[in-house]
Parts: sequence; C-alpha cells; structure tokens
Amino acid sequence: MMRKGTCVIAAVVVLLAAGCGSKSGSKSSASGPVTVNLTEQNGSGESGTATLTKVGDQTKVVVDLQGTSATMGSASQPAHIHKGSCAKLDPTPAYALADVKNGKSTSTVAAKLDDLTKSAFVINVHKSAAEIQTYVACGAVGTGPTSSSGSSGKY
Repeated sequence: MMRKGTCVIAAVVVLLAAGCGSKSGSKSSASGPVTVNLTEQNGSGESGTATLTKVGDQTKVVVDLQGTSATMGSASQPAHIHKGSCAKLDPTPAYALADVKNGKSTSTVAAKLDDLTKSAFVINVHKSAAEIQTYVACGAVGTGPTSSSGSSGKY
C-alpha cells in the first residue's frame, strides 16, 4: 500500500515540475516580463534593455540604457513604441514613453502586453528633443508583420 501511494506522489511531483518550467530569453512569454534588447543606432554607443510587464490591460515599460549620452547630466531622450521594425518603422509613435533621463525611464502604456508581442512593434530612443530625427537605440518587441511605411534610423 505504501509503495502505490509513493508512486502516485512521485508522478504528481513530476507532472507539477514539468508544468512549472520557465521559458528563457526575450519575448518568450507575454504572461511574465518580456526583455527587449535595445541595440545602438547611428554610432551612438548606447545600448541596453527594456523590460515590459503586464499590468492588467496595460503594460509597464522600464528602459535601462548605458552609453555616453545615457549619463548623469545628459539631455533627456524621448522614447516611443513604434509600429514596424528597427530598420523600417512608422515614424508616428504608437505609444509615447517617458523620456530617458540618466539612462532610465519608466512608463505605463494603454496596450496589452500580448498585443505588443504579437504584432510588429519596436521601442526606439532618440538622441534628444532637439535632435528627434536621430535614433540612438532600438529593439523589437513583437514579431508580427511589419508596416509598409516608415524609415530607417531617421524621420
């Protein structure tokens, strides 16, 4: 009797462990945080990550940049979520993010995390408000079809 109970418990433990496995890498699961790698553009020397977290029907976006312009005392850098890809994005932002100051920005946008990850969206950081046409970092959020309009690195 004890042996049969032990086997049942062992089987339940194995099944639970299999169901609790975590997925690694960015954009693997929209139910947990999604990390987007922001890569440098236009020789900016700036790169980092954006972490997107589901908050009900909204998404919290935390940007963390490192580089020469992302330091104390540097100008604020506008940041947005755009439709498209980093190579060819819609220049009209889909969602505004808080400006990146000292390499950091935290925002909440009125979009579901699942919607952002299932469509072609990117997070884009600009050099400054005065040089809004110059992109310094970009990373793909979703992998859906890209927009047919847009630009590659400048407005």
